[in-house]
Amino acid sequence: MPDAWIASSRQELLAGAQDGEAVAPGDARSGSVFERVTIDGRRYFAKTLGYRTDWIMRITGDRDLRTLKIWRAGIMGGVPPEIDHAVVGMAAEGEGEDATLTILMHDLGEHLVPEGDSVISLETHLRLMDGLAALSARYWGWTDDIGLTSMEERLRFFAPDNIAPEAAVADPPLPIAVATAGWPRLAHTAPALSGLLASIHADPGPLADAMRATPATFLHGDWKMGNLGVHPDGRTILLDWAYPGAGPALWDLAWYLALNCARLPMSKEATIDALRAALERHGVSTDGWFELQLDLCLLGITACFGWEKAMGDADELAWWERRATRGARHVATSYATVRGA
Repeated sequence: MPDAWIASSRQELLAGAQDGEAVAPGDARSGSVFERVTIDGRRYFAKTLGYRTDWIMRITGDRDLRTLKIWRAGIMGGVPPEIDHAVVGMAAEGEGEDATLTILMHDLGEHLVPEGDSVISLETHLRLMDGLAALSARYWGWTDDIGLTSMEERLRFFAPDNIAPEAAVADPPLPIAVATAGWPRLAHTAPALSGLLASIHADPGPLADAMRATPATFLHGDWKMGNLGVHPDGRTILLDWAYPGAGPALWDLAWYLALNCARLPMSKEATIDALRAALERHGVSTDGWFELQLDLCLLGITACFGWEKAMGDADELAWWERRATRGARHVATSYATVRGA
């Protein structure tokens, strides 16, 4: 694989840049700074982020620029041909929690999933599932030896105590404000589920251990439509590798189901079947582990986004409550609050 270009400074990374234009993508909510630039006649997209300015880095515990770590380690460069991460190079400046990272990418805006809530095409949906399967297959059995996002950190992304410092500022980010309202609403509308998720937030270890007992791969961590697209040749565009780490492949599937539910052209069950078939096509046998891992991951994603489901459609919340309850039965001795476990 080619060497990952790490410039000595932001100035070197953006040398020759012209026509700089600040942009605010509709799906970007982290506090990072985005701009479009032209270098040698080609259009690029630059993103600058840091722990001090990016609330997502803070709630995920990213104090050492994890995106840079996977770039330096060659993980992004080693993706299968079905995936285009769009990154050209990176540059870090500063130290510790004051460090900032600038990421230079090809501007692929014309091929990204359009913003909004409209249902995507079935072809795009299936291409994205194939891309997820190809990435998972490429790194099947991968283990983290460079200090990336842990499963415990993932399960506590939106835990009330974890987001409390972000909610306490004068103008909290919109997702934090909604989550702060959503958790109490969940406690009112679905008290058994709320109790279960509170148990996971208090002690994510048992669920994380149960997931680690199933097959692992490399996780991108944020399969939402704002990070996705499809090239005309069928390659999946996968941007914003902000939550990388080792974990169960179906975590990224469950994340996709949760955050993109309004835009899916087929049911969640059909999407699950499509990903399973894609894994098999890419050489991953799904016998003996798939159903268990799916149950655990759907429970884990509910621990992340139960607040969001409480603020939305009742049928959507009911689906996630059923699946979370099913997943909890695999760790029922640890999370005895689940009804019927």
